[in-house]
Order: sequence, then C-alpha cells, then structure tokens
Amino acid sequence: MNNPVSSIKPVSGGVCAAKGFQAAGVYCGIRKNPNKKDLALIVSDVKANAAAVYTTNLVKGAPLTVTKSHIADGKAQAVICNSGNANTCNADGIEIAETMSSLLADALSIAANDVVVASTGVIGQPLPIAPIASGIPPLVANLSPEGSGEACSAIMTTDTKKKEVAVEFELDGKICHLGGIAKGSGMIHPNMATMLVFLTTDAAISAPMLQKALSGDIRTTFNMISVDGDTSTNDMVTILANGLAGNTEITEEGDDFATFMCALNTVNVQLCRMIAGDGEGATKLLECSVTGAKDDKAAKTVARSVISSSLTKAAMFGEDANWGRVLCAIGYSGADVDVQKVGVVFRSVAGEVTVCENGAGVPFSEEKAAEVLHEKEIDILITLGDGVASATAWGCDLTYDYVKINGDYRT
Repeated sequence: MNNPVSSIKPVSGGVCAAKGFQAAGVYCGIRKNPNKKDLALIVSDVKANAAAVYTTNLVKGAPLTVTKSHIADGKAQAVICNSGNANTCNADGIEIAETMSSLLADALSIAANDVVVASTGVIGQPLPIAPIASGIPPLVANLSPEGSGEACSAIMTTDTKKKEVAVEFELDGKICHLGGIAKGSGMIHPNMATMLVFLTTDAAISAPMLQKALSGDIRTTFNMISVDGDTSTNDMVTILANGLAGNTEITEEGDDFATFMCALNTVNVQLCRMIAGDGEGATKLLECSVTGAKDDKAAKTVARSVISSSLTKAAMFGEDANWGRVLCAIGYSGADVDVQKVGVVFRSVAGEVTVCENGAGVPFSEEKAAEVLHEKEIDILITLGDGVASATAWGCDLTYDYVKINGDYRT
C-alpha cells in the first residue's frame, strides 16, 4: 500500500476547492452590524452524498433536528447557515428552519429535504424569517466558485479569523479535493462535533462510508478540542461528497478509503488548530500530546483533561511554568495512570524545558521556561510510561478578555 500522506497537498479554495461547489455570503439583517455578513450558502452542482455528526447536548438547536431529518437518506445539495441567532429554545424553531430550507430550495430549484440548515449565535431569541427571506435572492445571485471566503465570513460570531482549509489527493488515478470552513471561538467542549464545520469533496464515496469516515475521524479531531468547557447546543459537522472527481466510488474499506480518511484528517486537524487558537480572548494555541498511555481511552482522557483545565490555561496565559496544574488535571481526569511515572515538558519554537519526571519536579530555568511560554503556540508534552497509546488535544489560554466577551454577549 502506498503512503496516503505523501499524495496529500494543501491547496486554496476552502469549500470551493472541490469540483462543482460554489459558495456565497451576504448581510441580510439578522445581526446589528451591517458590516458583518450573516447568511452563508454552499451549493453543489449535483446532488451529493451527505453525512453529519451533532452535539450531544440535550438542548439542541432546531436546525440540527431539521438537518438530521433532511439527510436521513444520505443526500444533500446545499447548505444554508445564518449567524447572529442560534434558533435554539424557540417555540417556532423547527418551523423557521424548515422555512429557511424551503425558501432556499425554491430559489435553487432543488428539493427542500436536500438542504442542510444551520444557525449560530444567541440562544433563546426568536429568529425572524423576513431578513432571511429577503437575503436568499442576493445570496444565490452571489454564488461563486471563489465564494468560500465570503461564506466563511458569514458564519463567524466571536471568531476573529476565518477558518478555511483544502487539500488535493489522488484516488483511482483521479485528482480529488476536500476542503472545509469552520466557525468556533467559544462554547467549545464537544462530544461528537464542534461548533459549525462544513466540509465538501468531489471524491466519489458512498453515504455509509462517508458517515463512517466522518464519525471515525472526529474522535481524534473535533472531539479533542476544548476552549471553555461548554458544549454548544448547535455543534454540527457536515460533509458533502458529489463524486465529480470521477474516481470509482468508495464503497468499502481499502487503500482508497485509507487515503480519503487521511485527507479528511489533514483538513480537520488544521481546522481544529484554527478553532482552538482563535478561542474567545485567547492569545495562545495549546497542543497537549500524551504518549505512553495504557490505551487510547486513557490517552484521550488525560489530553482533554489537561487542555480543559482552567488553572493550566490561566498559567499558560501568565507564561508561568506551573507544571503542578498539569499533574493536578491528570490526577482528576479519571484515567488509570501511575502518577509516579509521569513526565511533563513545555515546548515552543523558543525551545523546550523539562519540568517534571517520574511524577516529581526537576530543576529548570525559570527564565528559559518564560521564553518558551512567551510564544503563541505551546506544546504540553506528557509521557505516562504505562504503554504505547497516544492522543493529542487542542485548546487555548484563559484570559481576561474571555470574561469581557461573555459577560455581555447577549446585550
């Protein structure tokens, strides 16, 4: 088997990198600021196979319920998403989400149940349909193969940076593409998905295998991010595969499926890093890598516990090599760990510093540690000494601005 990683190359285009996809973003009036787009659209030239994963929060946005129903047949052709209002905990939420789908379907001359619908923003406020109804015609008119960036802007809430990635790879002698856009800055502590992520590919892959690929990959990508410990009500990751690359359809596991999985993981890991690094008020991207665990579960549990620790996150903001907070998070994680075997290293482009070996502190230069932790991207390397399993999780530091942003988010 050829190494699938070697054939995967980064390209531009986001959700429009794949053949047969167009996108757009406009301001329709949901948000107060007319300079912020609030309605996004992604469309495939042909009906595509579709898959999705959703938040496990019992309080779910109405769009998730509608989308789950619409793609029950494994098919979709368009994605519409508004920002500024989550359409969650509203008595007429389902009706609004269905109306959004119907209005778009009429404008595109497709079936309403081939529309993926999503919303993000404030919870518990009614979502008026009028601005969406008036915004759909210009949204459709603005569709473009270069529209990924516009759509990406339109799904942002407290995000400060666009998050879009794309790659090309080869399947069955055909050049394929897979790309995505994401939004996510706060309320990120997922279990099945994270905030909103829209993926597209021109690879031919059956709906069941597409679902298998997505459900499998999120366990090591989107399920391993934590910004603030809050699992959003509207988290959803969707992927559309229209098959226009012309490869033989993937219907079972094998070399082609492994290559597709590698391409999907490449895109998703990059989006994870972008989401974590753009956490609300964040100044640093944190990556926690755990090695030497007894099994995958233990490795993931430890990595997520450390990346979710408010005290560890605060220490990273303060550039304080307070490794005891890392040990504390390992200790209460629930993983079966022999603390006397634990080692911790902090690393960045400025170098690395070992702060703990065999569960105990070791002498280190505070000056060197401060240099390492002054950088924008920090690696927390943990060795457990119990086995060969490993895992990686992503997060960010906890800053004063996080409280400022969320203290008056609604008003």
